[in-house]
Amino acid sequence: MRLMIFIIVACLSAAALSCGGSAPARNTKTGLVTGVQPVADPEVAVIEMENGSAYGTITMELYSNIAPKMVAQFKTLAKEGVYDGTTFHRINASVIQGGDPNSKDDDPANDGMGSSNKPNVTAEFSDIPYDTGILGAARSQDKNSANSQFFITLKREPGFDKNYTIFGKVIDGMNNVRTISGVTPKVGERPVEAVRIKSITIKPR
Repeated sequence: MRLMIFIIVACLSAAALSCGGSAPARNTKTGLVTGVQPVADPEVAVIEMENGSAYGTITMELYSNIAPKMVAQFKTLAKEGVYDGTTFHRINASVIQGGDPNSKDDDPANDGMGSSNKPNVTAEFSDIPYDTGILGAARSQDKNSANSQFFITLKREPGFDKNYTIFGKVIDGMNNVRTISGVTPKVGERPVEAVRIKSITIKPR
């Protein structure tokens, strides 16, 4: 009888592990979760550019199993139209970065310094490598300061690993990301002529 109970318990434990069991364990001090593969969310985010003939669209899958809070914030802001009219205000050899509500105004000096009216999102770091096309959450030196701004990597960036929340990846339109990355002229990292997002739409995959 004891042997039978042991076998049943062992089988149930194995089944729980095979199904993923509970949510991935995250280090409460660093915000880091390790050893978990990203799973694409049932919904994707589609960036439509204001100058669509030049920049097209960018489609990104979202990783709610890795960064549930950041994905939820991003979806909410997109659905509320917060990203509509914002620009890719920071373009360099590593990333294109956008999502700052400040970039909607006529003062380029404050681009990159703003956020939404939603609370900041705590760090949801992972050991997923920052390869080409990764969607990351921009932040200040405070690791828990991610809010609305995001960036897309142009190449492998090992220095970003475990330091910035990954919450998605480009699955279509990386050629358009590269087109945006080549915009000139720029003042520092900011394009002189605004590279503006028309909308970000959340759609079924």
